[in-house]
Amino acid sequence: MPLVRPFRAHLYACEPGADLSRVVAPPYDVIGPDQRRTLLEGDPANVVALELPDGPLDPAVPGNRYENGRATWQDWHARGVLVEDASPAIYVLEQSWIHEGAAVRRRAFVAAVRLHPFSDGVILPHERTLPKALADRLELTRATAANLSQVFGLFSDPAGDTDALFDAAMSTAPLFHATDADGVASRVWAIRDDATMTAVATAVGENPVFIADGHHRYTISLAYRDERRAAAEAADETPVDPAYDFVMMALVNMDDPDLVVLPTHRLARAGGDFDASAFWTALATHFDLTTAPADPILPDNPERTTFIVRTADGTTRFASLKADIDPAVAIAIADHGADWKRLDVAVLQELVLRPFFGISADDLVSLERLSFVKDARQALRVENADVAFVLAPTRMEQLRAVALAGETMPQKSTYFYPKLLSGLLLRSLD
Repeated sequence: MPLVRPFRAHLYACEPGADLSRVVAPPYDVIGPDQRRTLLEGDPANVVALELPDGPLDPAVPGNRYENGRATWQDWHARGVLVEDASPAIYVLEQSWIHEGAAVRRRAFVAAVRLHPFSDGVILPHERTLPKALADRLELTRATAANLSQVFGLFSDPAGDTDALFDAAMSTAPLFHATDADGVASRVWAIRDDATMTAVATAVGENPVFIADGHHRYTISLAYRDERRAAAEAADETPVDPAYDFVMMALVNMDDPDLVVLPTHRLARAGGDFDASAFWTALATHFDLTTAPADPILPDNPERTTFIVRTADGTTRFASLKADIDPAVAIAIADHGADWKRLDVAVLQELVLRPFFGISADDLVSLERLSFVKDARQALRVENADVAFVLAPTRMEQLRAVALAGETMPQKSTYFYPKLLSGLLLRSLD
């Protein structure tokens, strides 16, 4: 069965080439109450009204979030705020921005991707997700019967064969565009001819797809699919390739040199009183420590796992794993392979956070003493923490090796920048 197929997107009604900046939004899980209010003040039809509707989270309470989400979805279609695209398409999304002074772009095919349990080895997670309630997203999916945002997936194309397909699609004017608050510009095109759509489906569906971001969305899509299948079976119905068997996914070439993967840094708090002197002594067991400047920068692709470490008293050092220590041997966890153990995030977790702070990925209480920060300078302020750890980015070949081995990285191992905007494309599950 084909893994990838076109779909008829639900779109904001607009003139060709329109600017949709006022109605799009960041992913729902990074939007706080103040930003939500600002987005809706900018335009009451901002997609955040669908992603984060008003109302209580309890679906048993009248006027709850999910009733309001369903009502908004139906009302916007009835009033023509949202319209269904004229024909099925595989969409092309380009995001462009300035990264470290250079112009960068990332291109994706947005398609309907057939849902597979992770155990099938077709769609693979790449990192553990932090425990969070999935019930809210599943309840909203039940209410709207829609994918309101995309899962971010990666396919492998080291030869760049799909570049020509992207280039051809982008040779015409885009359907619409939007720019987010960080200055990232998004443009969308549609591929509608059968031959090209088949070529895209073949190119991206030959090998496993890795989830870069959106593990929770993918997980609830599987649960929703199973519910709909059970209901169809109970009604003695046998729909062929129903929409709920697929999820909307933005598929990016993981071998594209423009793909930007940033690290997520760590702030750790001790379970009791923190002794900085004892911490540095203990850290020297596995790491060579050298004094770092006030504004330190990690070297690119260091030969050994290296962190910038700063304690709350301002002491800052580079910590490089000793040359004679192989994490595959030093990390005494039998159920992880060598590729996993050599990840910088695994080295930090198992040789520092667990023994010195009692912070374990399997202990929800201890995880409350670990914070994640994307900006290195912010991390080095060591606010509300005892120690800051600045990490190097996880490399793409590491992600591939760990995922293909059937393992998942520690949580927050990667940060694919920029995030995908919500509201450019939506997809009905009916």
